[in-house]
Order: sequence, then C-alpha cells, then structure tokens
Amino acid sequence: MLWSILKRAPLIIGLGLLAFIMSSCTMLGLNYASLETDNKPEAMPQIQAASFEDWAAGRAELKEAFETHIYGPWPSGLAVSFGETRRVDGALGALGVLEETPITLGTGEGARTFHLAVAYPAFAPAGGVPVVIGQTFSSNCSAFPAAALTSPGGTLCDGDPMGGAIGVVGRYIFGEYIAEVPVEQYFRQGVAYATFYASELVPDSASVAPDILAGLTGEDGIAPTGALMAWAYGFSAAADFLEKDDRIDPDRVAVFGHSRHGKAALLAGVWDEGITAIISHQSGYGGAASSRSTAGEGIRRMTNGGRLTPIGPAMPGYPHWFDPAYASYAGRLDELPVDQHQLLALLAPKPVFLGNGRRDVWSDPNSTFRMAEAADRIYKLAGAAGLDQSGMQDFNPAGDLAYFLRPGGHGTDQRDITAFLAFLDAHFGGPPLSQGQGSIAAEH
Repeated sequence: MLWSILKRAPLIIGLGLLAFIMSSCTMLGLNYASLETDNKPEAMPQIQAASFEDWAAGRAELKEAFETHIYGPWPSGLAVSFGETRRVDGALGALGVLEETPITLGTGEGARTFHLAVAYPAFAPAGGVPVVIGQTFSSNCSAFPAAALTSPGGTLCDGDPMGGAIGVVGRYIFGEYIAEVPVEQYFRQGVAYATFYASELVPDSASVAPDILAGLTGEDGIAPTGALMAWAYGFSAAADFLEKDDRIDPDRVAVFGHSRHGKAALLAGVWDEGITAIISHQSGYGGAASSRSTAGEGIRRMTNGGRLTPIGPAMPGYPHWFDPAYASYAGRLDELPVDQHQLLALLAPKPVFLGNGRRDVWSDPNSTFRMAEAADRIYKLAGAAGLDQSGMQDFNPAGDLAYFLRPGGHGTDQRDITAFLAFLDAHFGGPPLSQGQGSIAAEH
C-alpha cells in the first residue's frame, strides 16, 4: 500500500503543482465578490448624452479613444479570404453536419490562417438558424474531440489535447466546457455552433504576438497593436463567412468568449455591426470590469505580471493583449480617459450577456455589474430593455444587458451553458428544431 502511494508520488505532486499554477491565474477564488454596489465609486467619465441620437453622433470619437488608450486600432483594411470548405464525415452522427473552412487574414508573408469549424444541426427551418461563434483556449481538436479536424500544426487531429491528466485537472478547475463544445445542447435549442482557436490566428505569447500583429497590415497601412483586436477581427471574419451561408440566419449571429476571449467578443460586437448578440463570460479587466477598480487583477498585474502571494511563483503578464498605452495607466487609473461602461454603451441596443462567478474576484464581478448599471442609460435611450434586473443575483435572460452571477470560480460549466441558452432563446427566439423541418444534410 505504502509503496503504491510512493510510486505515484511524482504524479500526485506534479498534478498538484499544475493545479496550483493553473488556478493561480485566476486567483483560485478564496473569497467572494461583494454584492453591495451602492457604496462603490461612480462610473467615470459620466455618460452625458441627452438622447440616443446624441450618443450615436459621438460613437466614432469614443471608439477612437478606446483604440488609442486601451486596445490599439481595429484593422479595418485587413484583407480576408476563405479557403475551400471540407465536410468532416460522420463526426456528429445523426445530430448534424460538421464542416471546416480555412480563413486567412492579410496577404503576403504576414498573412495568418485559422480554421473555422462549424456544426450545423441536421434539421433547420427556411431562412436559416442562429449561430454562435466561439473562441477556445485549446484547438478545435478539443472543441470536437472525436472529429478529424485540422490541428494548429496542419495535420488532422489525433486525439484531444485536453485529454489525460492535464485535461482532468483543467476541467476540474475551469469546468467541463472550458474547451469542449456541448454541441447537442445548442442543437436542441435550434442553434448552430462555430469555433476557432484564437492562438492559431495570433499566438497568446508576449514574445511572439507583437511581430505577428505587425505583419497583419491592411491596405491602409494599419495593423493591430493588441491581440484582443486581432482576435476580435477573427470573430468578424468568421461572421462574414457565415452570413453568406443560406443555412445561417444573418440577423441572428452571436459571438461567445470566456475570459480573454470574452474581452475579444465585446470588441467584435462594438466594431462589427453585423454581429447581433454578445456572450462575454468572465471577461474581467479590459473586458466588462472597470479599469479603475482595484478589487481584482487590475491593469498592473495583467500587463506586467507579478506574484499572487509573497512566496508564490511569479506569473506572467499579458501586455500583448493591449496597445502598450494601456499599461502606462497602471499607476494613474484616474487619468484613463475611458472606462468599460462606455464600451458596453457602445454596444447598445445589441443584447449582451455578462457572465460572472461569485468566487471569481480576479475578474471583479462587482464592478462589472456597476459598469452595466452605468451603460443601462444608453440602452434605455435606445428603447431597449437594458439592465432589467434588481441586483447582481437577479438574472433576467431577456434583458438586453443580462448580468449572470453563479457560485464558483473562473471557468465554463453546465450552469453557464444553461444561462447562455436561456439568453439566446430570449433574444433569438424560435422553437427547438424538429425533424419536420428541412434537412441540412440533404440540402448540402
């Protein structure tokens, strides 16, 4: 018995260290986010618009301010091209059809290609189905682990990268759907699901990303200076591709992202008018949480890195997510000329889901709610429902600013999927698909 335990000691210790490192990225959740919002600082700068038309007149100037001080430019002149679509036979059985299309951003030596995997439900009404476009932390090989999709190395997937001990630990900490797509649940709701690996487009690496971003130069000479804008542009390119597909309803296109990809989803919704709904889950600083808040990760830690505890390991920062200007505000938060309530207001009147975990203090659920409260004014001016709930725990999926708070930490689990689907049902409507409707498999 003792010898058996000793033989496994290296594995047990290794998994323990891995769990500590992975959980430390999100501050683990050793305490709870406050539910009190009335005694917190007011969102600044104040939104002064007297009407939605007044607000709309200043949108371009405000978007430029976000580009200058936080995210870097939206690469509007960047070329987009689509490769040949390949059907992955038998991947979904009778449930639906899985296809894969390479999408290339840019031209020449700096061009980058990523693979968009799209799962279509087997039966669909005339006019097409809604679609959710997601970004993942692992490759499409983990999103659809049984499918022969293309891996980031260019070969066909050979198993799930999130399998084995690493996957067990990762799913334990971050939830069972941190990588895998629960496609059957989306199909039951009558929704198609598309996904791509954001790091195939721009690697999530502070040492590698800047050179790749510089190569993504459009005809106007503008390149993104932050990975979030590039990933958001990937969302936009995927939406452009799907909006031309007669199996998809172009008026019901949602983007979904968790954590850093939740930040990118917000940006895609602001800069691409064709995206009609946004699911931004636990987006934190640089996402829906206030940059002025000091309750969670904060600008300094996010851009420069640091230790979580006096004796803990040093964790890296993520300066490549943003324009370099953002890091310069770490010691002077009050001088930042924009904050995230204005970013949320730029989305009005589009439906936006803001997901949160009570123990995910790192992502600051409290200031996220207060940013939504401040943005609600513009939603109301636009004639939308806005933040139609009484507090952080009063989730209303029909609200146009729908704030969701569940117990637990940073990740994506079944509770989140259920909330996402309730939000999509409220805003995209329509009954679940049935076999009395047209067959995608037969028509394509």
